[in-house]
Amino acid sequence: MVRLPLTPADVERGRRLGALLRRARGERSMLGVALDAGVSPETLRKIESGRVATPAFPTIAAIAAVLGLSLDALWAEVNPAGAAAGPAERGPVERLVS
Repeated sequence: MVRLPLTPADVERGRRLGALLRRARGERSMLGVALDAGVSPETLRKIESGRVATPAFPTIAAIAAVLGLSLDALWAEVNPAGAAAGPAERGPVERLVS
């Protein structure tokens, strides 16, 4: 599978997501939240720091559940109105057929 390069909007969305998760975690330990969510502490650290701008949906869903965050509210805060919606905003994608 080939990943498309991240756009500046993707990177900024990842930073907003990380900041939101950090705030929601509050005083809880990163280790405790990560283990409760079934992800590695390193993965959570990378997401919170914005180093992983496009984490997998199941990962975010698990972390959000542990933190008591609604996925709808999370998406609304991370992707404010007027921001690019994702891959469709990048333009046409060529598909290779073998």
